Parts: sequence; C-alpha cells; structure tokens
Amino acid sequence: MVVNLLEVKKTPNKEELLMRAKEVGLLAEKYALKADQDSKLPDEVIEKIKEAGFHKLLRPKEYGGQDLDYFTFGEMIRTIANHSIAAAWLSYFFVIHETWVAFLPKESRDELYGHGGLMADVFAPVGKVTEDGEGYRLSGQWNFCSGVLWSDWIGLGAITKLKDGTEPEYCLFILNKEEAEIVHNWDAMGLRGSGSNAVKVDNVYIPPNRIFHATRVIKGEGPVDSNFEPDYQIFNVPYIPWFLMGFQFIQIGGIERLIDIFQEKTQNRIRIFNNNANEKEAASSQRVLAELKLQLSSLKGLANDYVERITYYQQNRIRTLDEEERERLFGIRGHISKTTSEMALRILLTLGGNSVFKGQPTELFVRDIMTAASHPTHHYEDAMASYGKSIFGFKGNPIW
Repeated sequence: MVVNLLEVKKTPNKEELLMRAKEVGLLAEKYALKADQDSKLPDEVIEKIKEAGFHKLLRPKEYGGQDLDYFTFGEMIRTIANHSIAAAWLSYFFVIHETWVAFLPKESRDELYGHGGLMADVFAPVGKVTEDGEGYRLSGQWNFCSGVLWSDWIGLGAITKLKDGTEPEYCLFILNKEEAEIVHNWDAMGLRGSGSNAVKVDNVYIPPNRIFHATRVIKGEGPVDSNFEPDYQIFNVPYIPWFLMGFQFIQIGGIERLIDIFQEKTQNRIRIFNNNANEKEAASSQRVLAELKLQLSSLKGLANDYVERITYYQQNRIRTLDEEERERLFGIRGHISKTTSEMALRILLTLGGNSVFKGQPTELFVRDIMTAASHPTHHYEDAMASYGKSIFGFKGNPIW
C-alpha cells in the first residue's frame, strides 16, 4: 500500500485550526478540576468548541464543511488532549457525529445541518423498534451518550428490519433531544468532563428520513438519494475505520502530556528515603523516561500508519476492506489503547505518593486515559483476538 502524499489535499487553514485546538485545550485545562467535580465541562468550554467551528469541519461543503486531511484532524485532537482528554473526546465526537447526517435524504440534511446545534449518538444497538405507519417507534435507554448535555440531536442505535429491507439491520434512529429524557448517571472513574449521561426514550416516532442505515454504509453503500455531493471525502472511505480513527490521538495526546509531567516532576524530585538524592540522577527513572519516550514514538508511528491507510482508501475511493485489513486497524487501535494505559499506570507508580492526590494533573490524566481505553471500539482483548482470527482467514469482529 503506497500513499501518494503529494496528492493529499492539504488543509488550507491547518495552522489556524491547530491554534484553535490549542485555545480549546488551554481553556478546558483551566477548568479541569471543576469539570471532574461536576461530571461535565463548563458551558464556556463547549461554546469555545462551537466558536472554533470544529463540528462543521467534515460536513459536506454545501453545508459549511471543508477539505480536512486526516493528518491535520489527528493533530488537532492530539493537541487538545495534551491539555484536556475530556475536551478532546467531545471535540472529536462533535466532528464525526456530523458525518452520518450526510448519508440522510436531502430534506433531513437541510433540517439537521440548518438547525445549527451539536449532535450526539450512541451506536450500541439496544433500542426496541416497532413500525408505525410510514415510520417507526423507538424505545429504550442508552448509556454513555457523550456530549448529550449540549447537543440538540441524538442518534440512537437499534437493530430492526426496515420496510425496504429483507432482514434486520443496524441503524441509528435520529431524534431531537426534546423528545428524550436525560438520565444523569455519569459518575465514572475518568472522562468525567465528557458528561456522558444516559438517554431514555419512550415510544418516540421516527420518520423514515431520519434513519442512518449503518449496516448498508458499512457494506459500502452511499447516501439514500441521488442528490448529494459526490466528492464528499467521507463517502470515499470505509466508514467505521474512519469514524474511529480519532481515539488513538486522544490517548496519544494524553500520554504525551503525562510524559512531560513525569519528566518535570522527576527533574525536581528529592527522595527523602534515598539520602535526599535527586531523582533525575537515578538510573531507574532515567530508564523509565527513555522507555516512555521510545514507546511514544512507536505509538505515533502506528497512528501515522493508520492515517496513511485511511488516506489511501480515500484516494482510491475504497469503501470496504478485506477482513484482515479491517481487523488490522482494530488491532492498531487496541494496541495503542492498552499501551497508553500501561504507560500511564507506570508513570503514576514511579512518581509515587505525591501524584495520587485527587485533582492533580497526574492522576486526572491517568484516570482519563484508562477510562478512554475501556471503550469497545479499541478493547485490547477483542482487537487482538479479532485481528488474529482474520490472519488465519476467519471472520473478525462483526462491526469493529
């Protein structure tokens, strides 16, 4: 696989986007302790994300989107995560959640994009669906709805047989937040600032034009009507591998900051029980720092490989992948997730007791990195099992 980087459409306003990402990250970092205590970022941070226009970046151009190369996209998310993993998590989600709207009929694209609000989703297909006239009724409770506190539209997962289908399929049913109840149950170990509360829906009517046909898109089908932007970049990639590419940059950005914290603390640390020795002179901490730096470089290399592959797919309009290639990407996500978690724990343990007090940057970043690693889209054991199966010619994970 060879990516022609000369043909990659460079993001024309890359430096401006990275500057905005830095501003979002710095503002979120200022409120890190408050966000952790309140289980949500302050509204001021969300307004900063909206002001930056991140949520519009990967819309079709007729709705305010632009060319955004995936290298720049990853760098934006990593930059925010250097300061706040929760803010990076939400910024990333607010971008990618706008893309499933592009697959809807034009009337729904006009409605949702024209509304101007943010969008949230829960892909877990736990909803119950019944037919009602031309549309459907949706009920259920979905946990982990990141960003729902600030979103106007929500996509919720369910599996059902649609009227124009032949068998049950995986879909997102899209409704206005006013039609749902927010269940304030977000009291997690980390990522507390994401405000990822549950959503409860009771027999809400969903018209057929507000359904994202996930199974069909995963199989390589495009939008449901012919009135669309053919060169829209997300129509020309395998949707799920692209959709999930940002998680690794969140984790890399977080561990990059933790390594900086480790180096700074070690530089100034005096070991009382080691004859008041300066810890920077200890071979053990020197070795730990060296290993962490090299691990970080290797993770960045893997993430770059992932982005090069997504870029190659777009250049060649590849919407579906063979099983081994698809699961290799799952494996990369899983490896980065597990490795950053292990690195974070190692930093905490090596720094010792002065880094375990609640609210310190060290323990905040450690908790956030480990919580991010629990997401099913990069669950290490699943990822390695699925990739290994695919190498031997077996089917891997049905979705990831």
